[in-house]
Amino acid sequence: MKVAVVGATGMVGQVMLKVLEERDLPITELIPVASERSVGNKVKFKDKEFTIVSMNDAIAVKPEIAIFSAGGGTSLEFAPKFAEVGTVVIDNSSAWRMDPTKKLVVPEINANVLTKEDKIIANPNCSTIQLVMVLHPLNQKYDIKRVIISTYQSVTGTGKAAVDQLNAEIKGESPEKVYPYQIFKNALPHCDVFADDDYTKEEIKLMKEPKKIMGDDTFNLTATAVRVPVQGGHSESVNIEFENEFDLEEVRKILSETPGVVLQDNVKNNEYPMPLYSEGKDEVFVGRIRRDLSQPKTLNLWIVADNLRKGAATNAVQIAEYLVANNLV
Repeated sequence: MKVAVVGATGMVGQVMLKVLEERDLPITELIPVASERSVGNKVKFKDKEFTIVSMNDAIAVKPEIAIFSAGGGTSLEFAPKFAEVGTVVIDNSSAWRMDPTKKLVVPEINANVLTKEDKIIANPNCSTIQLVMVLHPLNQKYDIKRVIISTYQSVTGTGKAAVDQLNAEIKGESPEKVYPYQIFKNALPHCDVFADDDYTKEEIKLMKEPKKIMGDDTFNLTATAVRVPVQGGHSESVNIEFENEFDLEEVRKILSETPGVVLQDNVKNNEYPMPLYSEGKDEVFVGRIRRDLSQPKTLNLWIVADNLRKGAATNAVQIAEYLVANNLV
């Protein structure tokens, strides 16, 4: 099976290669793809070197699967060209997520919606993935009415240049800024660009994508997304109002038994999720589970995950694994 990784030299692309090395997708030929300036360079995969090729050369090879991590414009232009030659594209950009003709997939929740006819599959936003991994099982049990999300997002979500900015500022240097302000010793209530309604694109993704993934548009969401000087992963403070009453111990039991979710909720021993310990892991961590004392049937909790792994690369590879296991490629 031929697998192309589009954007193989980028931050997510590099993690994608690492995740593919660790997991059991039966790859017979890896096709790394990057921008024209990188064509001819080498990437390492399973102790072998592979030459980076151009987009058109990769299309000509007709890979069974192409995993895209190269930005929305690239996906809009080239994903259909791969699909035309029979390749299944798993796209990590926002280009296709809310397209009603495309599936938006978190495998633990809705992989069963995929068919052989799906040639372009959208990978959700990183913050959305970790959120729905927790919301979905609770929605099935208690019926969610409203969700309020505040995020604390790693600079890795912006890319290598943002990490470089943070590290340079830590050293006391004055680097070229990716953000409009210093990020070291700071928190920016500004993830992605602002829309006409003064919400950022990141906040809008968090408000729209969960409904599509969960197949439920009966609940409402609102979000504030904040960039913080952290590299390990994204954190989310989440307030969930349910239609039905819940029991805290039952909530903990449901989450502890949810595949891909790890319960870390023992405040007496200072046990709670943190980005420092989520880095490099594929699970979604949840803790600080407690009632909202200001109104009934409402829960507060804290969610953390590595945004480059489960929030991007791992989820995409899991989609590919599902396709292969169910003979959909």
